[in-house]
Amino acid sequence: MMAVKLVIFDLDGTLLNTIADLAAGVDYVLERHNLPTHTLDEYRTMVGNGMRNLVRRALPDEMRNDDSVDSLLREFIEYYLQNIDSRTVPYQGIPELLESLQARGVKIAVASNKVQAGTERLVEKFFPGIVFSAVMGNCHGYPLKPDPAVVDHILEISGVSRNETVMVGDSDTDIQTAHNAGIICVAVTWGFRPRTDLAGADCLASSVGELKEMLERMELLPDVF
Repeated sequence: MMAVKLVIFDLDGTLLNTIADLAAGVDYVLERHNLPTHTLDEYRTMVGNGMRNLVRRALPDEMRNDDSVDSLLREFIEYYLQNIDSRTVPYQGIPELLESLQARGVKIAVASNKVQAGTERLVEKFFPGIVFSAVMGNCHGYPLKPDPAVVDHILEISGVSRNETVMVGDSDTDIQTAHNAGIICVAVTWGFRPRTDLAGADCLASSVGELKEMLERMELLPDVF
């Protein structure tokens, strides 16, 4: 059994359903260049490793060179940051979960591969009453997840040990990040990845209520501790 003092959340697919805005942004760029667009289900398989990789995966094979990706990435980010919250919403029960954690004195942080400006904007809009220990997106000096550097930084500024920290995410990227950082990972099944991609997690939460109970009573994870 452990006492959880810090929960590090992924953003897209974990706290917020952002897929429609991400898809709209990439489709906007693809349409401008007369390139084929994709379905929401297809975009769910492309996200999770940063916006550069999202744009690269959305392009035809013959255009996945650095020059094409760099050019279209700039267009995507400009459009996306202007329309970042048009269709995005928190998953049901997430605001209440964060409020409950905060009321219990648990520290809360965000570790995302989304650009820093977009990460901050979404967190500020949708969770204005939550005091985050850190809100980390894709920013200079920190490699993308699954590199553990962002988690290490959050632990340092939060003053919490690894064995008192849990990471919550919806993808194999989050699972690998947690493993690389030496912390427990809870994978949620309501995000962008199928359940089969989450086999490496220490445990799974199928609902926000189940996640809340796990974080309150970590003895639900006897195989981990």
